[in-house]
Amino acid sequence: MNVLVIGATSAIAKAVSRLYAGRGERLFLIARDKQRLKEMAEDLTVRGADSVSTSTLDLLQHDQHSKAIETAVSFLGSIDVALVCHGVLPDQERSEEDFAAAAEALDVNGLSVISLVTELATTMKQQGNGKIAVITSVAGDRGRQPNFVYGAAKAMVSTYLQGLRGKLLSHGVEVIDIRPGLVDSPMTAHLDKSVLFSSPETVASKIVKSIDRNRHTVYAPGYWRFIMLIVGSIPEVIFKRLKF
Repeated sequence: MNVLVIGATSAIAKAVSRLYAGRGERLFLIARDKQRLKEMAEDLTVRGADSVSTSTLDLLQHDQHSKAIETAVSFLGSIDVALVCHGVLPDQERSEEDFAAAAEALDVNGLSVISLVTELATTMKQQGNGKIAVITSVAGDRGRQPNFVYGAAKAMVSTYLQGLRGKLLSHGVEVIDIRPGLVDSPMTAHLDKSVLFSSPETVASKIVKSIDRNRHTVYAPGYWRFIMLIVGSIPEVIFKRLKF
């Protein structure tokens, strides 16, 4: 199987890539840091990947996305699975006070993702098959005071994916929205940890199984589906007062 991983050096993407390497898949990795990509490619080769190639990309350069996907196709031949896995957790207070900061956060977590997915959708429509999996977040399910800028970007992507899923159905292309909860990773290193935090490996296992089974909307781990059902059921008159 030919697997493209975008944002490949993130903790979740690394864990997913290792699972695919262990299955002997072919991998193409895209991220910003050339040295980290090189080290990752060597690691995946040792772990059993059929072959691994990499390409560097500043994911905010939307005009380079088409070329990046073309480069991946040139190596892989075709893309069976594409995982879009990049993002940042912005400073909420700064984003509230400085629109430039908010706009950057919305671009990294939202617009750049949609740009890449658009290119992937075009490629897979031409192929007549493929799976596009995107890491969004439970934060997109409802706008909470501590992270609503981040949540707004993720909600935008989830809504886009839902519509795209229907559009691509007749083309043999699956679209998978993966919504992790709290993950113990460099992105959350500054947060106090609790029992709700999961390891990247736990989330990665859920992701690979869900892609294999063509799931539509995936909460990772699964208990987050029930947590967010509860959060979503809280009346707004109460919810607007909550600071969690």
